[in-house]
Amino acid sequence: MNVITDIAAQGLTRALSEQARALTFADLPEEIRALARQCVLDYVACTLAGASEPLTTMLLAEMAEQGGATQAAVIGHAARLPAASAALVNGAAAHALDFDDVNLAMPGHPSVAILPALLALAEVQGSSGAAVIAAFVAGYELQCRIGKTISPGHYDVLGFHATATVGSFGAAAACAHLLGLDADQAATALGIAATQAAGLKSMFGTMCKPLHAGKATYNGLLAAKLAARGFTSRTDVLECAQGFARTHSPDFNPERAFADAPGGYYIRNNLFKYHAACYLTHAPIETASALRAQHGITPDKVARIHLQLDEACDRVCNIPAPTTGLEAKFSLRLTTAMALAGVDTGGLTNYSEATATDPTLIALRDKIELAFSPGTGTTKAVLTLDLTDGTRLTARHDSGVPAPNVADQGRRLDDKFTALVEPILGRSKAGDLLGEINRLDTLKDVRGLMALCAA
Repeated sequence: MNVITDIAAQGLTRALSEQARALTFADLPEEIRALARQCVLDYVACTLAGASEPLTTMLLAEMAEQGGATQAAVIGHAARLPAASAALVNGAAAHALDFDDVNLAMPGHPSVAILPALLALAEVQGSSGAAVIAAFVAGYELQCRIGKTISPGHYDVLGFHATATVGSFGAAAACAHLLGLDADQAATALGIAATQAAGLKSMFGTMCKPLHAGKATYNGLLAAKLAARGFTSRTDVLECAQGFARTHSPDFNPERAFADAPGGYYIRNNLFKYHAACYLTHAPIETASALRAQHGITPDKVARIHLQLDEACDRVCNIPAPTTGLEAKFSLRLTTAMALAGVDTGGLTNYSEATATDPTLIALRDKIELAFSPGTGTTKAVLTLDLTDGTRLTARHDSGVPAPNVADQGRRLDDKFTALVEPILGRSKAGDLLGEINRLDTLKDVRGLMALCAA
């Protein structure tokens, strides 16, 4: 059945839901299974690193005060909460440091929208690692396909944070898959998720951005569980009049939902972070780091800096004069200055009030001229340095290209995991947790893995 016929016969919501529901672990090539394990590894590392952030402890205090069954682990804490409450806290913690993965098809942060809910539900059910991987990929692919139907206007023009909105669908589909919901229930779960989905880009640089991830994963888990109980909703929520797509995008195109994914799966284009800042700062950081390393640049040698970017970057991460560590993560000028000055942009403690107000960095930051052009690509940057001796240097980088070698990427992610987790859990326990995640496919029950995540 071709794409147009498929959509006409079933409706977009049902067609996508059925595609997600039908995916099995056996369908997945080993490379896709490996990428799913890497997403889990990176999610757990980022969540443990964000577990002690003030926004996480506030949410944990609120959820603990509300009480309920002790069903699921709160990563990095001894507390246990109802599954949905644990998902909310873990989702926010995972996104608290803005160090988690990205997919430009959404466009947003795919794993933090799905895995907190999915792992909490798997803990309640005693699900296998293989079941978690299959459900995760099912939700991941669905949310990317929905993202494609409403891009670019949903995010770039209207200002919705797709991690929060589109991510709610991904979490619902993944949880519906793990619960084994039938066709009607799975489509209903998407409807329940859609009516909850919300999140504004205007909140970037505040605690509400990580809350978006927590709410997306909470929404999805709640949607799937309510659908399993017989709760009703529309089963054509994406395409119907006054439905999600038509109220949330000026350029809805349902046919894009079934375009071939690059590499066969959207997860193949998952982008992992090695700088703890907004992903759209990564290309400028890479250009600045490259010029510094190649030419021995020091701040005193820099006269002027010109940075060429896509105009969409101006609406995402252009806080001109940040004063906090959280604001620093969304400042093109400051993160570029950090890289030029040799500050480790992967170091979590370097995003602080002290860094944001450092006189040397401020002087470098204020030499940066930003030029925004339409259609150049949000992951591309061209940096030109004019040095005090009259030399002009230029570097280009595109941070939107996925790693060509999944095994090499896995080794780099193991190093990131160790750097983030060992200071929290200690070498022995961190090593045990790393091993459990890297053999996730073989685990008969993920409860042991989740127990290792507790501080």
